[in-house]
Amino acid sequence: MSTARAAARWRHLGERGWTHDGRLGLRLIVTSCLTTIVVGLLGPSPVTLNVGPASSPLPPWFIPTEVGERLGLPLSEWVVVPALWVGLLVGAVGLLVCWRAIELGWRPSIHRLFGLGAALTVGTALVPPLTSADVLMYAAYGRLQRQGLNPYQITPAEIFRQSYDPVLVWTERPWQDTPSVYGPIASATQWLANLLGGDSMHAVVFWLQVMNTVPFLVICAVMIKLAHGNAAVQTRSVLFTVLNPLLIWAVIAGAHNEALTLVFAVIALWFVRRSAFVTGIFIGLGGAVKVSLVFYGLALIWGYRHDWRKVVALCAGALLPIAILYGVFAPEALLAAGRNTGYMSGGSWAPWLYQVLAWILGPGPAFSITAAVAWVGLVVIAWMLSRVLPWHPAPGAIGPAERDPLTIALRTAVILCTAWLVTSPYTLAWYDLIVWVPLALMVPNRLDWLLVLRGTALSVAYVTGRTVGFSDEMLFLGAVVVRDTLCTAVQWFVLAAIIHWFWTRNRQWPSRAFVAGGVADLLRGTARPPRVRAVRRP
Repeated sequence: MSTARAAARWRHLGERGWTHDGRLGLRLIVTSCLTTIVVGLLGPSPVTLNVGPASSPLPPWFIPTEVGERLGLPLSEWVVVPALWVGLLVGAVGLLVCWRAIELGWRPSIHRLFGLGAALTVGTALVPPLTSADVLMYAAYGRLQRQGLNPYQITPAEIFRQSYDPVLVWTERPWQDTPSVYGPIASATQWLANLLGGDSMHAVVFWLQVMNTVPFLVICAVMIKLAHGNAAVQTRSVLFTVLNPLLIWAVIAGAHNEALTLVFAVIALWFVRRSAFVTGIFIGLGGAVKVSLVFYGLALIWGYRHDWRKVVALCAGALLPIAILYGVFAPEALLAAGRNTGYMSGGSWAPWLYQVLAWILGPGPAFSITAAVAWVGLVVIAWMLSRVLPWHPAPGAIGPAERDPLTIALRTAVILCTAWLVTSPYTLAWYDLIVWVPLALMVPNRLDWLLVLRGTALSVAYVTGRTVGFSDEMLFLGAVVVRDTLCTAVQWFVLAAIIHWFWTRNRQWPSRAFVAGGVADLLRGTARPPRVRAVRRP
């Protein structure tokens, strides 16, 4: 079939009414989230964590094991895994349908939309976490702190292998021998969850979910306020955050602490037009959860670059919490975060290149070259995105978009974080939250559907992400076929799509004059149009 014929069929599909029916899209999203909730409610299985016996009526709630056995539970892996795969695909389609409906004028009640998203988010948080045992490690690091031990130096396995511990015993491979890589605020929440949950892993997981779910809801609420006065962008903000089935799955169902990381950065965005110093304080607090927030810090500096006084105020505000929290309370946390740079995840673009290089050069040189390619790729992809990502003033902007600090910061955060996500050898679906949020306040563009494609592939790939409980046949299908082959192919496609976007839309390369002029503009605090050398298209 020719390309023109395929394009014609695609356009014909887009003309069908169901492809822009917002109500249908919402029903698909609800179906996706309910699938996750039902699977979690059925109790421990190869995809649902065993968080230990309940010591109180607190969530997470699930059918007790003794009752489940009479009902034929747990269900086979060949039931729950495909069910979650289908649920994620259905949710992704629903998301795309809703977005198209927004572009064509669909304007549902923001309060009802937020309420629906909040209900699905909270409902997901009330059942046991699925597919990732990271939350058990959060609990373990907090347990070590309660025992007076340093989670940056001592691993959970060093303790539970010597003596029984009612919390550490429920941790799972493969991270039991890994010390913490989280910042001091994340460590503080892990300690607090253990203080509130006592000797029950079940209760500790509940409090960890609370400390993740509440920030997730706050993020969406702040986004709605940032989009005040623009119903389309407000609707987009809800669908990109609290009603996004891919994020509900990756962040809430997986019980990851990404929302805790980002909530401080989102509040920082709220203060961008109000106070550079306060903005800096909140971005510094975000960096005290995870150091990946450095990209937001750079984006904010770039947003204020036309006023060096605000840059100084921003940096002073950011250094205050970082100096106190890292310098005084947890100096080793900053160094511990560097351990993440030494990993490579299945489903990213990197394994294919690494395997070829390892076959030729050996594992050591192959990894070094792959890491170097990733760093170079980050810069190259960031440049390409900076040439094609549209400029449009964020809601509430006064004057041109290129002079509004919030617009500049949002656009730069999308560029830097997207470049990092798609080029990093270690990348996972829940990391995408840092792009979804600023992207919500931008006009529709190609990154929307590329992020859906990337997130769906990674989410499906890690349904079988646990290293326990699966048969060899399911591990082959889930890990080798889906994760290492199909998902990796999708990540290469996303990279190719960004390059194609750049190559066909605005193929410009930086010249010496561009670099010199940019430095001069920074020093003078002026904003002249960027000077670029255009490459003639063939």
